[in-house]
Amino acid sequence: MTLSRSARGAAFAVIAIVTSGLIPGVSPAQGAPAARAAEPLPAVTMPDFSALVERYGPAVVNVEVVERPQTTGRGGPDADDPLNDFFRRFGIPNQGQGGQQRNAPPAHGTGSGFIVSPDGYILTNAHVVASAQTVTVRLTDRREFQAKVVGQDERTDVAVIKIDATSLPVVKIGDPRLLKPGQWVVAIGSPFGFDNTATAGIVSATARALPNDTFVPFIQTDVAVNPGNSGGPLFNTRGEVVGINSQIFSQTGSYMGLSFAIPIDMAVTVENQIIKTGHVVRGRIGVSIVDVNAAFAESFGLGRPRGALVQIVEPGGPADKAGIRPGDIILAVNGQNIEHYGELSLLISNMHPGADVHISVWRERKAQDMTVKIAVVSDDADKAAVKVAKGPANGQAERLGLTVRVLSAEEKQQAQTSGSLVVETVAGPAATGGIQPGDIILGINGRPVHSTQELVAMAKTAGKTVALLIQRMDQQIFYPLRLN
Repeated sequence: MTLSRSARGAAFAVIAIVTSGLIPGVSPAQGAPAARAAEPLPAVTMPDFSALVERYGPAVVNVEVVERPQTTGRGGPDADDPLNDFFRRFGIPNQGQGGQQRNAPPAHGTGSGFIVSPDGYILTNAHVVASAQTVTVRLTDRREFQAKVVGQDERTDVAVIKIDATSLPVVKIGDPRLLKPGQWVVAIGSPFGFDNTATAGIVSATARALPNDTFVPFIQTDVAVNPGNSGGPLFNTRGEVVGINSQIFSQTGSYMGLSFAIPIDMAVTVENQIIKTGHVVRGRIGVSIVDVNAAFAESFGLGRPRGALVQIVEPGGPADKAGIRPGDIILAVNGQNIEHYGELSLLISNMHPGADVHISVWRERKAQDMTVKIAVVSDDADKAAVKVAKGPANGQAERLGLTVRVLSAEEKQQAQTSGSLVVETVAGPAATGGIQPGDIILGINGRPVHSTQELVAMAKTAGKTVALLIQRMDQQIFYPLRLN
């Protein structure tokens, strides 16, 4: 074995230390004191996942995708061309320098999946196969199959694909509701194309809501997940699949200690519907919700942060018909408590359209019970954004840091709003809390506001925090403000 200079020096130093007490003719009294017999340390038991990987690894597959070719102009325009955005804004095709259209080479992608039935049904992520022209599945025994995309659900990022095979190895499905932070979990997948790679870590949190995603209560882990792991299984220590690895938080595009998995019970519900009907039907009640933080809980007189705060109620929707309104905090559904708002989305989506559910809401510092009839989720067209014109200010709420004016009837109609006050200037708590000029004030702490007098009066009697409901463009948002 050849060592570098630094390595040779280090090796020599270690040898010298080890042999320094063994020089002939030197007694302990003359040299260093005799070392006591070292007491053995207690055995350190580390988890061994080899049996799990050996048994269930063959049920994890590599998914290779060839995407549909994209048409671009000859001479340069592609997805990274900064001029593309300019041309799209004005509806003009960017034909590039040559002015001719050509087909760009098809893109290739890789992901993971796992076999859930011996006859070839496989679960993966929807984003893995979303633009697929062809899908190839490779097993650990090196067999390859062309797969058919049976169906996909963009909301949950779950897809079902099928290969023509029999007697395939399958995974065992577990219960993600039993997961606790600190428990060991294992991921198997194809990061960067390295098939059947196993990585391990712990559950960091459960029912985690991600920005811009209020539907899936993710399992957060610190398992190393990288591009190519998408669609692969997350196992508990009993070898049961508890999630589908789906997303990471990263500033580099690669693993940085935060990975997220879709709970397997949600994925199985989607799978069953796709296989049975080819599409997913889920329940809805027609509300937009956010999590309840400490400031919101204090503003609404709730003992501690819990539940789902209603921001928007769809006019004429199930919640509207039942009497639910913005500012209500949904605490329970059919007796099942709601701690985080993602739990509400999961509960409602799994309910059969047409069913009646009992919902407990927190309103005006007390609980109330309501019955809501579940409707079917449908994708509505986005509303047009409306900008509110400015005018002379005619009211101030100094404690909030707001200057407001009353909207004219024409402006209210144009903005399609129930509010009567538009923000002119912001300072102090309002500026710190994120309120912007042009926001329309709808209410405080769940109570509607129709005049500057009501706004000033409510601000004077408020405690240390208020929850201000505003309309910004076509969205309604609650902002917690900490007052002086």
